Amino acid sequence: MNKNKQADMLSFAKDLPNICSLVGLFCTVLAIYFVIEEQFLASIIAILWSVLFDWYDGIIARKMKGRTKEQSVFGMQFDSIIDIVSFGVYPAILLLSYGNYEIWFIPGAFVIIAACAIRLSYFNIYGLIDSKTYKGLSVDNNALILAFIFLFEGFIEHTIFSILMYAVLMILAALNLSSIPTPKFTGKWVYALIIYVLVLTLVFGRGI
Repeated sequence: MNKNKQADMLSFAKDLPNICSLVGLFCTVLAIYFVIEEQFLASIIAILWSVLFDWYDGIIARKMKGRTKEQSVFGMQFDSIIDIVSFGVYPAILLLSYGNYEIWFIPGAFVIIAACAIRLSYFNIYGLIDSKTYKGLSVDNNALILAFIFLFEGFIEHTIFSILMYAVLMILAALNLSSIPTPKFTGKWVYALIIYVLVLTLVFGRGI
């Protein structure tokens, strides 16, 4: 793009994949709000929908024709920044809130955000190992695993569950930064994600 004729910033917000990303970001804002209000099941529902929209922005981008190189590059950067909020900042706040903001939860919150930032920065440089394989665990999978863990939250004493969640989030952070090859779930996997999100939305919705 000619540096003397740069596109207006808000023009990128009109791009359909980026609109989808913004809807996902709104879901994350809701998730953070519910966490602050200690409505943890509602927050899990919101972050699950954030994951769904995060998947769909890429699907829409790949199917759209006529997108410019600038739109594609902007979309990748935009998605990455939103991912830091959704899968770095959100789980860190969740850990802190569920742990009643005890000081020993602060290192864990830092590790979560730092691991997410390092992974996404690395991915922006190197990308996938191949078209179907990530290096390490993708950060959006953290939210899906965390949601599954919360299915057992009502059966475990609060303090014990907070320790369990702490441990799980630290393991996930390690996997995010690992060199373990993990599959990129594409194609028909999106239908499995839709079912997963809808089922857990109903399950957690009943507990609100």
